[in-house]
Amino acid sequence: MTIDEVSRQYMIPRKILEEYESWGGCGAVKKVMGAWQYDGQDLERLSLIMTLHDIGFEKEEIETYMTLTIQGVESENSRLQMLKKKREALLDEIHFREKKVGHLDYLRYEIGKMQKARE
Repeated sequence: MTIDEVSRQYMIPRKILEEYESWGGCGAVKKVMGAWQYDGQDLERLSLIMTLHDIGFEKEEIETYMTLTIQGVESENSRLQMLKKKREALLDEIHFREKKVGHLDYLRYEIGKMQKARE
């Protein structure tokens, strides 16, 4: 598939595809008649990029993670550490938001209590 075909079919902005190429992620991509051709492994890596983006990885983190992925088995521990760090940050954010919901619920309860007292 060409870069334009991949961009259209998988709704991946061309800019992201060009960044992917610049990271050396396209080891299996070949230039045929002036157009890059993506294979199945490239599409799997692009799917991983989109997943990393969806779970909150920043551009630089994605680039680092993908560079490590391309390195293979010897980078597994580094990738696990990145995922662990991101997971901990997400859990901290969830707990912070749960605390906010608790405060909101308390305020709603207090207003409800005042309303019942006036009835």
